[in-house]
Amino acid sequence: MRGRVGWGLCALLLLALTPFALDRLFPPDLSRYRSTGTEILDREGRTLSVLPVAGGTWRLRTTPQDVPPHLVAMLVAAEDRRFLSHPGVDPLALARAAAQWLRAGRVVSGGSTLTMQAARLLEPRPRTLRSKAIESFRALQLEARFSKDEILAIWLTLAPQGGNLEGLRAGSLAWFGRAPATLDAAESALLIALARRPEALRPDRHVEAARRARDAVLLARAPEAGAVNDGERAHALAQSVPVQRQPMPRLAPHLARELARNAEPGARIATTLDRDLQRAAERLAFEALRDLHSRAALALVIAETQSREVRALVAGAFGEEARAGMMDLTRAVRSPGSALKPFLYALAFEHGVVRPDTVLSDMPRRFGSYAPENFDRGFEGRITAAEALRRSLNLPAVALLNEVGPLRFASLLKASGAPPRLPAGTEPSLPLALGGAGMTLRGMVSLYAMLAEGGQGGTIRVLPGAEEQERPRVLAGFAAAQAAGVLVQPFPRGGPAGVAWKTGTSWGGRDAWAFGLDARHVAGVWIGRPDGTAMPGATGATLALPVLARAFALLPAAPREALPVRAAPAPFAEAADRLRLLFPMPGAVLAEGGSVTIRAAGGRRPLTFLVDGAPVEAHRARRETAWTPPGPGFYRITVLDAEGAAARAELRVR
Repeated sequence: MRGRVGWGLCALLLLALTPFALDRLFPPDLSRYRSTGTEILDREGRTLSVLPVAGGTWRLRTTPQDVPPHLVAMLVAAEDRRFLSHPGVDPLALARAAAQWLRAGRVVSGGSTLTMQAARLLEPRPRTLRSKAIESFRALQLEARFSKDEILAIWLTLAPQGGNLEGLRAGSLAWFGRAPATLDAAESALLIALARRPEALRPDRHVEAARRARDAVLLARAPEAGAVNDGERAHALAQSVPVQRQPMPRLAPHLARELARNAEPGARIATTLDRDLQRAAERLAFEALRDLHSRAALALVIAETQSREVRALVAGAFGEEARAGMMDLTRAVRSPGSALKPFLYALAFEHGVVRPDTVLSDMPRRFGSYAPENFDRGFEGRITAAEALRRSLNLPAVALLNEVGPLRFASLLKASGAPPRLPAGTEPSLPLALGGAGMTLRGMVSLYAMLAEGGQGGTIRVLPGAEEQERPRVLAGFAAAQAAGVLVQPFPRGGPAGVAWKTGTSWGGRDAWAFGLDARHVAGVWIGRPDGTAMPGATGATLALPVLARAFALLPAAPREALPVRAAPAPFAEAADRLRLLFPMPGAVLAEGGSVTIRAAGGRRPLTFLVDGAPVEAHRARRETAWTPPGPGFYRITVLDAEGAAARAELRVR
């Protein structure tokens, strides 16, 4: 008797352990679920770009938290009402399906739970009784291993949505052009219906069938599950269904592929970009390319100066073979031409070699065997340092570099986060003043950000940092501010006021550059042929500068913050004699009609008065001028002195 009890206990124990043994011997295959595409997000978590898995399938990781609550409620109501209570297999549903099959002589309903459907999506098989048995076993395994939300995530990630679409995140982006969190009841119901018969219900091919299937989901279970009320259901039933797929998000494609290259499958990578600004920047680049040679390309970077975070990045004409569209041209090493001159002048200001009002000589001169010429091969004679920088004259710049030293200048660029690329075995020399070194667009934008931030070094970045990076001061604040202030001038063909800008052109017109900065943003534009061949007649002023002006027009302009322009410490200038506006005061409100006297104090004459970037006629020796507002509105008053210092005020006329 005792032996029989022992054998019985052993049998019961073996029976109890069998499921665990089978689970360990035959674990569920989660490879499809783990193989998902990469998603690139902007600074607010909005989708910038998505990349498919191998083979071109759009499969994106989706969780219940990524979809609206009413979608989950409708899904459970339509597919598996007892999902939250059963262990993976619902005996009642299976019994009902068997009875319907016996009565009708065909399969009426499958009796599959959502967990069984998840198992089938993980390991697709033909619809047979054997497959149903395997799915039931797999469902029990999934329930033992995962929570209900995790099982829902498997279904939401793998549910077919027609064509090469899998998962409700991919379906939502393709059919509605936005993330699933914003789906309404009608849209949610369509995606649920699509998962049942993805090819037969594709709305771009079978619009009426898709609409009927969607309405069946809305009418059958949604109201009783509390997913939608009667009013919402009526509104949903009245909506049309999409008749074509939307393109998958593909903003910042070069950056997206760069970040996805070393990312884990299914990663969602946050960036510092702003989706709206990125879209506008890409549209601007596309429009500009239409006026360029078919082999020319354009790259554009916009960043915030204080954080050094990139807000928009256009790295080339993606996909256009003639323009080397797969190359990231923001990383291409090219000659910056005269775009390096502001940093040379700033270094000269810092070391007391010159001031903005120092008179320089622009006359033929040799520096050993080196005999530079101006771009137009002419000479200006005597000219102030500020004007020489604004007009980008070559001879004064080379003379300044000869004074401060090429090695010191190269060290400043390196400390700022943009070391010049020189041929192997060579040392910095005088041609560096005219762009005789390789630089990248990202590096150049970092340099101009340093100028805007009062001499603080540091590189721009596309990934958010846990903490703000510590940035060393590489240039005296007054010197950086003076160099930037000299460059505050109207755009020749129109554009926002209050922007400091500089252009550059490499030898033979191979590279056309333009850079701009205000107190909040810095931007850079490069135009050229990716293969490095010349574009005869091309200059930074004619090609890149108009694009830069349009780029700044995309940024918030009300109010546009002015650059801080600081005076040099004694003995170079007296703080008490700094340039300032006496009238109007910032924020002044004036009545319409009559003339306004703009009055300044301090600064070195002659003064230049501007209203919204347009010059106002004034006597060179006076510190005031009269201006008549053309009508009600907001106006920005700017006064510049001979040293490049600036003072500004906003006023309103009503």
